Amino acid sequence: MAGPGGAGGLSGGLSGGLSGGARPKVAPSVDFDHSCSDSVEYLTLNFGPFETVHRWRRLPPCDEFVGARRSKHTVVAYKDAIYVFGGDNGKTMLNDLLRFDVKDCSWCRAFTTGTPPAPRYHHSAVVYGSSMFVFGGYTGDIYSNSNLKNKNDLFEYKFATGQWTEWKIEGRLPVARSAHGATVYSDKLWIFAGYDGNARLNDMWTIGLQDRDVTCWEEIEQSGEIPPSCCNFPVAVCRDKMFVFSGQSGAKITNNLFQFEFKDRVWTRIPTEHLLRGSPPPPQRRYGHTMVAFDRHLYVFGGAADNTLPNELHCYDVDFQTWEVIQPSPDSEVSNAEVPERAAAPEEVAPLPPEERGFKKSRDVFGLDFGVTTAKQPPPPASELPSGRLFHAAAVISDAMYIFGGTVDNNIRSGEMYRFQFSCYPKCTLHEDYGRLWESSQFSDLEFILGEKEERVRGHVAIVTARCKWLRNKIMQARDRLRQVNRDAARQGRGAGAGGPGPARRQAPLEVTIREAAAEPFAVLMQFLYTDKIKYPRKGHVQDVLLIMDVYKLALSFKLARLEQLCLQYIEASVDLQNVLSVCENADKLQLDQLKEHCLNFVVKESHFNQVIMMKEFERLSSSLIVEIVRRKQQPPARTHSDQQVDIGTSLVQDMKACLEGMGLDFCDITLLLDGHPRPAHKAILAARSSYFEAMFRSFMPEDGQVNISIGEMVPSQQAFESMLRYMYYGEVNMPPEDSLYLFAAPYYYGFYNNRLQAYCKQNLEMNVTVDNVLQILEAADKTQALDMKRHCLHIIVHQFTKVSKLPTLRALSQALLLDIIESLATHISDKQCAELGADI
Repeated sequence: MAGPGGAGGLSGGLSGGLSGGARPKVAPSVDFDHSCSDSVEYLTLNFGPFETVHRWRRLPPCDEFVGARRSKHTVVAYKDAIYVFGGDNGKTMLNDLLRFDVKDCSWCRAFTTGTPPAPRYHHSAVVYGSSMFVFGGYTGDIYSNSNLKNKNDLFEYKFATGQWTEWKIEGRLPVARSAHGATVYSDKLWIFAGYDGNARLNDMWTIGLQDRDVTCWEEIEQSGEIPPSCCNFPVAVCRDKMFVFSGQSGAKITNNLFQFEFKDRVWTRIPTEHLLRGSPPPPQRRYGHTMVAFDRHLYVFGGAADNTLPNELHCYDVDFQTWEVIQPSPDSEVSNAEVPERAAAPEEVAPLPPEERGFKKSRDVFGLDFGVTTAKQPPPPASELPSGRLFHAAAVISDAMYIFGGTVDNNIRSGEMYRFQFSCYPKCTLHEDYGRLWESSQFSDLEFILGEKEERVRGHVAIVTARCKWLRNKIMQARDRLRQVNRDAARQGRGAGAGGPGPARRQAPLEVTIREAAAEPFAVLMQFLYTDKIKYPRKGHVQDVLLIMDVYKLALSFKLARLEQLCLQYIEASVDLQNVLSVCENADKLQLDQLKEHCLNFVVKESHFNQVIMMKEFERLSSSLIVEIVRRKQQPPARTHSDQQVDIGTSLVQDMKACLEGMGLDFCDITLLLDGHPRPAHKAILAARSSYFEAMFRSFMPEDGQVNISIGEMVPSQQAFESMLRYMYYGEVNMPPEDSLYLFAAPYYYGFYNNRLQAYCKQNLEMNVTVDNVLQILEAADKTQALDMKRHCLHIIVHQFTKVSKLPTLRALSQALLLDIIESLATHISDKQCAELGADI
C-alpha cells in the first residue's frame, strides 16, 4: 500500500540522554516535514534536555537589600527577565523596579533614569514592543493615611535605555482608577473596570501605543453580556479574545468567566451548564488572583476565596470550554526530588546543577489535554508548593509561568518567586473529527426516516450503534428485515446478478424508521452522538429552549443518560422570567416532570411570583396549570434531599473504546491486513480520523474489502498496530515505549489531523527506556531504522551489560543484533573492563 509520505523524515539526531522522572516531559516541537520522500532511510527523533511538566520550582527569593517583600505590585516579562514594579510592603507604597534573570536565577535592581511614576499599588503594567507601560493605581501615604487618591496617568519604561517617560495625553481621559484590568492587543492598551475611590466600574478604554504624539484615549462602546462593575480581577488574552474571571463586584463575588471579542466589541458569559455533574467545576469565586494565558489554556492561581487562600492551580481549556485542577508533579520540590531510576548512560546525562535544572529546554512544548483521561499523580508535599496568597503577580516566559510576591497568611508580604512548567500537547481532535464526519455525511451507510413527514437524516452505523443501545437495536432489526427480504428475493430468483463477480458496488444506506422523533431534535441528538456536545440555547430565544426540551424527551426515550443530564442542565440554566411559562407549559405537555417541577419552583419564588402572574402569558395558561401554581405558592412542598448518585452515562471516548474492544464487531465493514493477519474495522471511523483512509475510501474501495497495513516500508508489530487503532478510535495515547518507535511516523503517513500521537511517542520514548525494556526497544529501533535510538539503546546495553545479560529476552535477539551488541562492547570497553565484566557474569 503506497503511502503519502516516508517512514520518517524529521531532521536531527539523538542529541542527549534520557532524563529521569515519572511525569511527562516537555518535548521539542514536532512539525510535519512534507518535503520528505519515500527514500528517507531512517528515522530521527531529535531528543534534547527535558523538564517535567506541571512541576513547581521555588526559585531564589528577592533579598531585602535588593527590594522589599510586597503585594499589589505588577510583574511583566521581557526577553529572559521578569520586571517587578511598585506595590506595598505593608507600611509604604513602592515605586522601585526589580529585575529577575530567569537564566541565572538572580535578582537586581533594574537600571532607571528619568522620573518614575509615584509610589503606587493596584496599578497595571503591560509590555508593548521594547517598553513597559504603567497605568493608574492608588498613590499616597498609607502609613499616615494621607494624600490617598487614584491615578489615571500613563508612564513608559524603555527596557533598552532604562528611561522613564510620562505620556501627556490631550482630550478626554478615563476616570482615575485602581485594581483594574489591562492588556495589549492590536497595538493598543486596553483598560477595563476597576475602582475609582467611590464605586466599582465596568467601562472600557483604549489608547494606541505606536505614536504618543498623535494618540488619544477612546472609550469603547461595549455590548452583549457585559461583566458587572468589578475590581481586583485579572484579564488575559487568548485566541484573539480577552477573558475576565471573577473579582469583587460589590457584595457579590461571582466565579463567572467572560470573554470579550475585540473585533465586534461584544462580551459573552462563558456557560458552565455543559459541565456534567462529576466534571471538574470552575474555581471558587475569588478576588486578588492571577490569570495568565498559554497556548489554548488560561491558568488561574491564588486569590481570596470565601475567607480562604487556596493554592490549587486551575486551568481552563478555551477550545473545549472545560475547567481542570492541575495536579502538580511529584518532583515539584526545591531540591532533592526523588526521581525513579532510569537506564541512562552516565556520560550522556550528567545531572544539571540545581541552578540550571529546568531551564535548558527546547523552544516549544507540548502538554496534557484535559479531554483525555490521564493517571493522577499523588501531590508533592504541600510545603514545596507556593502557599495560598492574594495580590501576587504572574507572567509567562517561554513555556513557564513565574509567580512573585503577594500577601500570605497573617497579612505577611512575600518575596518568593515560583516557576511552573506548562504543558501543551497538541489537542485531541477526536470530537472534531467525528463532528466533521457527521456534518459532511460522507460514507454514511444509514438513513433514519423520521416522524409523520418521513424526513430523512443520514448517519453512520459504526458510531450510532456504539453510542446508543436503543438505536443499535433498531438498526439490527432493520438489518435483519433487509437480510430476510434479500434471502426471499434470492430464493425467488430476483436477487442473483446476471453476470459473474464484478466490481464492489456501494450499497444503499440502511433505512431505519422512527415515528416518534421529529427531524430537528433528532439531528441535535445525532450531533451529540458524534461530538458529546449540544449547542447551547441562545439567551432570550424561547424556541431554542423548546427545541432542547424535545431533545430531552428523545434522550429519555432512547435511554441516553449523558444527553439527558446535559439537556436538563441547559434548560434549567436557560429558564428566566421571559420564558418560564412557555417552558413550564411545554414540560407539562411532554410530561417532563423534573423540568416542570423546576419551573414551578422558579415561578413561586418571592422575587418572581408577582411579575409572572401579571404577564399576558399567564392568562393563557391552562386552568389546571394555573391551579397548580397557586397551590404551590400557598403550600410549598417540603424540600427533599436525595443522596442517590446521578447517572451521567458514558462518554464518546468510553463508547468508542467499547466499540473497538468488541461491541462494534457485528458492524465492521472493512478488514485491515497486518502481515496477512486480518483485523475487522469500520470505514467511517478510519476515514474520520485519517485523511489517508478518507482519500482511499472516497476514490476507490478494494474489491475484497481488505487493506494492507504498513507505515512506509515497515510493517508495525501487532501490539503497535493495536495501539494505533486505540488512538484512532478513541484518542488513547498510552502505549508501551517500543510501540512508540513503530508509530512515530504514523501521523505523517496516515494523515492524522495533528501530530498529537507523534508528540506522545517522543515523550514516551524519552521517559521510559529502562534496563528491562531496552532490548525490545532495540529490536523496534532496528526494524524501523531509527538509527539514533538504536545507538542509544546499544550505549545503555554496554554500560548496563551486567544487568542486561541476565534478561531472558537477550537470547531471543537476532544474530545481527547480537553481533551489534558484541561490536559495541568491543568498541567501548577496555580489556580490563572486559575481564571484570566476565568475572561478574
